[in-house]
Amino acid sequence: MQLLHLDSSILGTASVSRQLSSEIVARLQALHPGIQLSYRDLATDPALHLSGAHLAAFQGVVSDNESINADLIKGNAYMDELMAADILVIGVPMYNLSIPTSLKAWIDRIALAGKTFRYTEHGPEGLLKNKQAYLASSRGSVYAAGSPAAMLEHQESYLTGLLAFLGITDVKVIRAEGMAFGPEAKTAALAHAREDIAAIMA
Repeated sequence: MQLLHLDSSILGTASVSRQLSSEIVARLQALHPGIQLSYRDLATDPALHLSGAHLAAFQGVVSDNESINADLIKGNAYMDELMAADILVIGVPMYNLSIPTSLKAWIDRIALAGKTFRYTEHGPEGLLKNKQAYLASSRGSVYAAGSPAAMLEHQESYLTGLLAFLGITDVKVIRAEGMAFGPEAKTAALAHAREDIAAIMA
């Protein structure tokens, strides 16, 4: 069994999403002894943002740009790691109501027609079947369903929608929100998230 662990927070050891994603991975390792782990820190080693040069290369145009070529190799590695994974753990903080741009750059490398989804006469079909995903979500305010700010939430909803589009519908969100509401709120949010991690079953 293969586990792919991605982090995208720019905060290093101060990151709540990194703490939670690490604890989710530890829980899964305890549940699945011998599981093989691949790790990517998308914040410290990000892919380039998608460009016309990338699209040309995807269509078979040979690039003489060393930076683009190195980035294409990185994108191919992203795809290989995803294809091999049975479980994904993604650390995803909310930045400006959405996801970090480094995580979006990863998505732009792996959401490719003909590889992770395809178009059919009945519409798009995800090709990544039989995979699980865990999202370690952190956000400063409260955006859960029913909250006044719920309509502004484009982080978890985007990722769960994107994963479902690719065929990954077994997605569990481990959330710590209201982190900017003071020490007591942060402690309570972390405690709740850790209860959800402890409840993860094989």
